[in-house]
Amino acid sequence: MQLNLFYRKLKRRSQRYATTHFSSIQIIVFYYVLMTIVSLGLFYIPIFRQPDSHVPFVDMLFMAISTVSVTGLTTFDISSVFNDNGVILLEVLFQVGGLGIMMISTAFIIFSKRRITLRQRKLIMTDMNQPRLSGIVRLIRITFTILLWFQIIFGTFFSIYFYYRGYFDHWRDAIFYGFYQSISAVTNSGFDVTGQSIEPFAHDYLFLILIMFLIFIGGIGFPVLMEFREWLLYKRSKAKLPFRFSLFTKLAVLAFVILFIGGTILIYLLEKDHLFQDASLSVQWINSMFYSMTTRNAGLQIHDLGNFQITTLIVFSLLMFIGCSPSSVGGGIRTTTVAIIGLYLYSFLKSEDNINIFGRKIDEDDVRKSVVVFMLSLGMCFFCIVFLSATENQTLISIIVEVTSAFGTTGLSLGITGDLSIVGKITIAALMFIGRIGMLYTLMLFVPKETRDLGYEYPTEKIIIG
Repeated sequence: MQLNLFYRKLKRRSQRYATTHFSSIQIIVFYYVLMTIVSLGLFYIPIFRQPDSHVPFVDMLFMAISTVSVTGLTTFDISSVFNDNGVILLEVLFQVGGLGIMMISTAFIIFSKRRITLRQRKLIMTDMNQPRLSGIVRLIRITFTILLWFQIIFGTFFSIYFYYRGYFDHWRDAIFYGFYQSISAVTNSGFDVTGQSIEPFAHDYLFLILIMFLIFIGGIGFPVLMEFREWLLYKRSKAKLPFRFSLFTKLAVLAFVILFIGGTILIYLLEKDHLFQDASLSVQWINSMFYSMTTRNAGLQIHDLGNFQITTLIVFSLLMFIGCSPSSVGGGIRTTTVAIIGLYLYSFLKSEDNINIFGRKIDEDDVRKSVVVFMLSLGMCFFCIVFLSATENQTLISIIVEVTSAFGTTGLSLGITGDLSIVGKITIAALMFIGRIGMLYTLMLFVPKETRDLGYEYPTEKIIIG
């Protein structure tokens, strides 16, 4: 009894100290660091490993960071190190890394019918990248349920599909890999546990379309999923009051569609007379659509990336740098960041003072954040490309793909990950971690919990630009 009382007092004091001295962002980042350490420890447990498998500490740490950030880059062959139990462990960690630590922990609190404190709500709001506290628990409950059901339904379908299409001779293998593909696609993890990614399914167009759909579900953003659910319920209820999607949902979907269509067209035009030249027109378009979707965060592939033209790989790198929507399983600078910058340039060319879209004005603070995130992310990736070009004996295009893949938490590579030096591996690992928590949160890690307002403004003076 006394021990239990002492534990409660210690817990309250530690929570009070953390709340007083650290911001919500710093606490969330600490949780992700802690989860990385826990994952690293789990990877060394023999029950998850192949007999006599040995991996250097740096490579295992790289794997832990890649797993928590659901990137998919590895420096070793997963199937030669982890057994089936290890793959199941990876699937569990995909949930934590992809859906977010606070979403998983809050879901357990909700299902256990315990009370969620205000401090926990603030941490959830930070981890989910939400602007307000209201409705945050409801967002967690709904999106967690939606994503879990998608994984179960499509995992069951893939299991049956794999068995009856003859991909696997035994039900156990069909179920095992069916659920793995479903979980991997929804969480956009992209880890290759077979050594072939999904190349054996390259000509199975139904499977590719379903995988693209699951990648979309994981990458479009949790608030968008919830609003689409509310819209479907509204349609069924036949309510008289009009339903209105939020500006975030409209902008996220618009940016996602434009990037998907634009990427598809570019990839088709670049490869129709090259890698896709022997395929039919429908196959060319499906392959182009698949790579336009998977390069945005999933990292799955149906061809050897080395067979693509350098120009196409640059397009891939651009799509990986952008990534998915905010509040999703993906990384990168996020689609709404690019959308706001594009709208800002458009309004500047039209000499408009405000950025307006869908009958709404975009807040100036969001514009500033978008510019800062874009410029600093671009500068960081450029510095890492130059740095790795000096430290690694690899081609420039392979380094560009590796850097953007790590920052976008995508996982595509030209096969140089395992050949990187220790410095190179640490650099890529840091990019994966930053890509997962986001550039904005990375910057705010170093901002004091309380900032002082000077209370006055300096005089304005014009300078020459351009």
